[in-house]
Amino acid sequence: MGPEQVRAWNPGVRGIEEVFHARFVEHAYPLHTHATWTLLVVDDGAVRYDLDRAEHGALGRAVTLLPPGVAHDGRSATSGGFRKRVLYLSEFPEALVGRAVDTPAVVDDALHDAVDRLHRVLEHPGDELAASSGLALVTARLAAHLARGVPDDGPVRDPRAAGGLRDLLDAHVVEGLPLDEAAARLHVTPNHLVKAFSAEFGLPPHRYLVGRRVDLARRLLLAGMPAARVAVESGFHDQAHLTRHFRRLLGVTPGRFAGGSAL
Repeated sequence: MGPEQVRAWNPGVRGIEEVFHARFVEHAYPLHTHATWTLLVVDDGAVRYDLDRAEHGALGRAVTLLPPGVAHDGRSATSGGFRKRVLYLSEFPEALVGRAVDTPAVVDDALHDAVDRLHRVLEHPGDELAASSGLALVTARLAAHLARGVPDDGPVRDPRAAGGLRDLLDAHVVEGLPLDEAAARLHVTPNHLVKAFSAEFGLPPHRYLVGRRVDLARRLLLAGMPAARVAVESGFHDQAHLTRHFRRLLGVTPGRFAGGSAL
């Protein structure tokens, strides 16, 4: 590939219209707008841009949020170009457009790390609950910065909501359950639900669900079911998805586990 590199995909996660990774050296964006919110991190180099006729910069560990319908451009601030990762979000509080125009960059290491983790999750299809949980944490922290300036980093204690989500996950191990649907059933926000579950059980809900799916996969493998079918029957996207999580938890592939050569 040449110096200009682009990768884009629809991750199939509610609230994220597109994931866009790019490295640009010579390309400069003309003035344009988006119908979605643009969540941007710059991994290398720096970007200069005008937003609503005011000049800004994106670099380092800053997280940049550009609101929909507001004209902006973009160009490298250095001769070496820049590398960026972008999420185009369809859901974010419209009331915060003005705040985002005034202060589009947020410097918050925890937020930057959460955005980075979300991008890494989105690289792998099939981890919808992990992606939805990560998105809920990112958008809630961003909204807190824009609305109040200080996000709440403390744990959320809500055993009722945490236990309710565990029951829902146990009842939907194979087919899964969208985080926003679970939150609506339990009458809390998705971010509240993720934090409450993590505080109560010591791990986030998507890891709990993966563990339950791996447990089911183990039983099916020991019953003689082929690994490719086990992946589908236990809720994984495909055999590669099953193998990745199975090996992370147990240290062996499904084939070695079922064949007994791991002992």
